[in-house]
Amino acid sequence: MKIAIIGTRGIPAAYGGFETFAEELSTRLVQRGHQVWVYCRAHAVRQRLAEYHGVRLRFVPAIRHKYLDTVSHTFLSVLHLLVRGPLVDVVLVCNAANSAFCCLTRAAGIGTVLNVDGVERRRKKWNSLGRAWYRMSERLATWLPAAIVTDARAIQSYYLERYGKQSRFIPYGASPPGAAGTDRLQRLGLRPGNYVLYVSRLEPENNALLVVRAFEKVRGNVGLAIVGDAPYAAGYIRRLHDTADRRILFPGAVYGEGYRQLRAHALLYVHATEVGGTHPALIEAMAAARPVLYLDTIENREAAADSGLAFSSSPDDLAAKMQFLLDCPEERQRLAALASERARRLYDWEEITTAYEELFREINRVHPSRKAGSVVKY
Repeated sequence: MKIAIIGTRGIPAAYGGFETFAEELSTRLVQRGHQVWVYCRAHAVRQRLAEYHGVRLRFVPAIRHKYLDTVSHTFLSVLHLLVRGPLVDVVLVCNAANSAFCCLTRAAGIGTVLNVDGVERRRKKWNSLGRAWYRMSERLATWLPAAIVTDARAIQSYYLERYGKQSRFIPYGASPPGAAGTDRLQRLGLRPGNYVLYVSRLEPENNALLVVRAFEKVRGNVGLAIVGDAPYAAGYIRRLHDTADRRILFPGAVYGEGYRQLRAHALLYVHATEVGGTHPALIEAMAAARPVLYLDTIENREAAADSGLAFSSSPDDLAAKMQFLLDCPEERQRLAALASERARRLYDWEEITTAYEELFREINRVHPSRKAGSVVKY
């Protein structure tokens, strides 16, 4: 099949979960013999490559604004795909905010799949207009694309109960980091097995500030690495950095080999997001056999269950549970084994790629592209 992926910042991944998802899925689809194009935001990728591990890249601009970045880029990407882009059989659109543009690809005869992510209108960063757009987009998502994908059972239930819409559940994936060096850790000022790891976009609903405040109450010489960044959250990030605890480090966003080393050598992982579906960093920590502490939400509980230790939104509760795990190596070992097994069983990238491959074939059979079989343009 000929497949386009639209709605992410692009690959190689250098921002968040959707970008890692696009990289992992697209490269595996190429390995299976499909032709894949990923649309990238011209300002958001580290390298402007024509091709990445066999995936063809297309660069399209965006309006660099908190509320317009995603939707402007997706709209322009869809226009490029329809006017100048490759002649594809299926397009995978990422993010419910982009659901309105699915009507254009459907009208062009392209099988259209939408991955809605979580209930994004609940994020604190959105004003009333942003929340209204997401509320409208959720409803449009239930009838404009040929199929919608939810990556958590909780989100699947949400769309069924609120809109009466069945979705295809396909989770996010995670792979073990394998053998990892320590040179990147040394550059960051971290020692293997001597730091707590937190990874997320540094936005209020991801509760990095909760983790910082809790860690300030923890005893010992162990460190805390707050890994991540956010393009439109400068004020919140300044609050994070306003700590007198010198054990806390802020290395920014880390990808590739650096992130692999961070996962492989963390003493334990803290996950504090409260909005979204299956969070990549959580299951990636599980796949790395790290003991996990997670904020007790429906989505996080679905992902980690009894392979992690849940905490409330109280800094005192999180501090007490961090201290417990830091002081109890036997419990860390038990949780690490459970986390690794659960990730292996539920979040295997190859099985997830197969699920998308089967969905794309179904969509292509039921909604055959009027362009199928045409010569691909480059």
